[in-house]
Amino acid sequence: MMLRIGVVGYGLRISTFVKSCLREVQPDIRISGIVDTNEEVALSRLAECDQRDTKFYKDLQEMVINCKLDAILIGTSCNMHTPYAIEASKYDIPIFLEKPVAVSMKQALELEEAFENAKCEVLVSFPLRVSPLCQETWKFIQNDSIGHPEHIDAVNYVPYGTVYWDIATYRNFAITQGLFLQKATHDFDYMAYLMKSKIVRVGAMWNRGRIFGGKRPSGLRCSKCEETACCLESPQNRKKNGSGWTTEDHECVFNVDCGSPEQGMNEDCSSAIVEFASGAHGVYSQIFFSRRDAAKRGAVISGYHGTLSFDWYKNEARLVRHHAPFSDVISADSNLAHFGGDQELARNFIAMVQGKERPKATIWEGIQSVYTCLAAKESAEKGNFIKVRQVGEMR
Repeated sequence: MMLRIGVVGYGLRISTFVKSCLREVQPDIRISGIVDTNEEVALSRLAECDQRDTKFYKDLQEMVINCKLDAILIGTSCNMHTPYAIEASKYDIPIFLEKPVAVSMKQALELEEAFENAKCEVLVSFPLRVSPLCQETWKFIQNDSIGHPEHIDAVNYVPYGTVYWDIATYRNFAITQGLFLQKATHDFDYMAYLMKSKIVRVGAMWNRGRIFGGKRPSGLRCSKCEETACCLESPQNRKKNGSGWTTEDHECVFNVDCGSPEQGMNEDCSSAIVEFASGAHGVYSQIFFSRRDAAKRGAVISGYHGTLSFDWYKNEARLVRHHAPFSDVISADSNLAHFGGDQELARNFIAMVQGKERPKATIWEGIQSVYTCLAAKESAEKGNFIKVRQVGEMR
């Protein structure tokens, strides 16, 4: 049975998800309609099977009226996720919603209110929680292998972190609202999932403008710069050192367009201490100037009976039994999108559309993660511990 998909914002992320993940699960998919301000770029991303019949629409309502859609994908710029999700909530059509689901408290509250009585189901793009390695870790915890989880130490050393400064939309603070919302929204979600408890309080700090950003002129690109021979972020030096997100011409990561701590900008690195409703606590750090083999993303979870650790870049999990002379090591397949999580999201979403499964990452978990990220952002700004708003508090 062919599935007719409508997309709002046919950018790189959604187009790749359709091509590499959804069509692997369900080859008979057609992009029936697209809402996108840049039709030329969106058209260039369409598969050959879609180019003939896909129509572009000025807004979501027009697309829904004219297309008999089986599903809606929302992959716009981050600050537009909420408005389109609220509009889509009026239709009884399954939604795949990119993270973060909101970028402000106002948006998050509006989103929660909109979906309180909505009939449609939403799958939020949280691939880490459904990745095979995370699921194996979850099984260890469910089997009481470590006892009650009392502490989690989670890290994300991002080897491609320059993307948040050398791409204009990613470094636009008005759109991103910082890297807790852009990046940690994934990690806070899987942390709460594995600890089997919501995060209720956060204390955070960040470094901004110490590495990226600076006083170089607005609009400066590597191709217009006279310092590319010595600049470590130039295409030729990134290529030579194997150290960059892109080796093509890009925006200067040291210019005024990156923002400033006073006006708002992405952080070079940030950390948070989190308290869970269960009474357990944990720490999280994300570093965006890491390169090459410094890449690391995962966590160490501790209980009285054992220590459980995993790293997505190593595709490995390890269980150390505290009271027995045994340890277990398991490995996952490599070279999978978002460590295999995107493939699991695709399977879940197709099954949702077919009425066979419920979403494995719901709108409520998406909103709860935003509340945690907003608390971390506020804590970093104010220097205080901040209570995390909980989904359902408005009722």
